[in-house]
Order: sequence, then structure tokens, then C-alpha cells
Amino acid sequence: MASPSRRLQTKPVITCLKSVLIIYSFVFWFSGIILLAVGIWGKVSLEVYFSLLDEKATNVPYILIGASGVVILLGTFGCFATCRGSTWMLKLYGMLLTLIFLVVLVAAIVGFVFRHEIKNSFRANYERAVEEYKGITDEQSRAVDTIQSTLHCCGVANFTDWEKTEYFKEKGIPASCCKTQLNCTMADMKDPDRAKGKVFDKGCFSMVTQTMESKLSIVAGISFGIACFQLVGIFLACCLSRSITNNQYEMV
Repeated sequence: MASPSRRLQTKPVITCLKSVLIIYSFVFWFSGIILLAVGIWGKVSLEVYFSLLDEKATNVPYILIGASGVVILLGTFGCFATCRGSTWMLKLYGMLLTLIFLVVLVAAIVGFVFRHEIKNSFRANYERAVEEYKGITDEQSRAVDTIQSTLHCCGVANFTDWEKTEYFKEKGIPASCCKTQLNCTMADMKDPDRAKGKVFDKGCFSMVTQTMESKLSIVAGISFGIACFQLVGIFLACCLSRSITNNQYEMV
């Protein structure tokens, strides 16, 4: 059993650790709010692109939103465990932080490894959406129109991809490819030579991949930052739990 003098000396240390861990837990809780906002932002801003990917890719925003809920709950639990000074709660807090850190790390590695498969999946689905384009009558066609008008692109590689479609034979290149809607007539859109100067000259695949990579890099950067931040919490929780156990210090 620790002597009274030693307990008196270690009390400020434990109080300091407790204060820092409470602040950390609050910041960690707030990072969950940020992660939730990032998940919702990713869902809204990338929804049109996800609609042309496979089902697994469309779950990414929901995974972020779910993870943010876990982070918020864990941050709340961390504040409670620290205030109680319970060693088993602090150890559990540290274990859960470690688990989440590993999950986020593995998810980041998997996403990096399979990024080319995601691109190939998008290209294949986008090519099929262009080939089966029907105007505004189905979701994929609306997604193609949104991508072309928003990113100022046309076709997969360029506007000539539309010449191979059934839609082109009937109505020509879609109006969403036009640089200026008032300057495009159906006669222009049915003639590739006349349409050349009136439609966007860049292909959508390269534009989409650039846009997705830039936005996903933001999501990945914030997620990875939050994951690394958990290492601080793991260290603080372990130190506080160990100090309380070694010195038999009880906090009310």
C-alpha cells in the first residue's frame, strides 16, 4: 500500500491526467460531430457518383455516419469514466479506442488498395449508362446528365462516345453536353462536326475521377486524423488507470 506522502505527491499528477483526459474526451466527442458532418456531406456531394458505382461503394457515407455515432457515444463514455475515476471503465475506454483505431486504419488501407477497382467499376457502369441512356426517364440517365452539366464534360472519353448509342440515332448528343443550351439545336446535336464546338470537349471519366479523388481525399484525411488522435486518448486512459491502480487512489 502506498504511503500517505506518496499518495499526496501523486494526487496532483492524477488530477492533471484526469483534467487532460476529460478535455481530450470532449474534443474526441466533438470530432464525432465533425465526422458526422463529413459523412452527410459525402453522401450529398458524391451521391450522383455513387449511383454509378456498385452497392458496396454506396455504403461508404453510411459507414462514416455510423462511425461518427460510435465516436460520439465513446466520447461521452470517456468523460463519464474519467469523472468516475473507474479503472475498469478507463481500461475499457482505452480498448474501445484501440479497436476503433484499428478498424479505421484497416478501412483506409483497404480503400487505398482497391481504389483502382473503384475507378474501373465506375468506368464500366458509366459506359453502360451512356449506352443505355434514355433521357430523364431513369435514375442512371439523370445521373449522366447531372455529371455532364455539373463537371462540363461529355461522354466517357469525349463527346464522340455518344455516336455509338441508340439515343444519338434518334436525338443526337444529349443537351446536358451543351456549353450553352440556347446555342444547341437538335440538328447540331445530330451532326458531330457541327456539335464539336458547341459541346464540352473533355470526357467525363477523367473529370469524375479527379473530382472524387479530391473530395475523398478530404474525407480520408479527416478520418485518418481522427484515427491518429485516438492514440492520444489510449495513452492518457492507460496512464490514468495505471496511476489510480498503483497508488490505490479513489475518486468520487
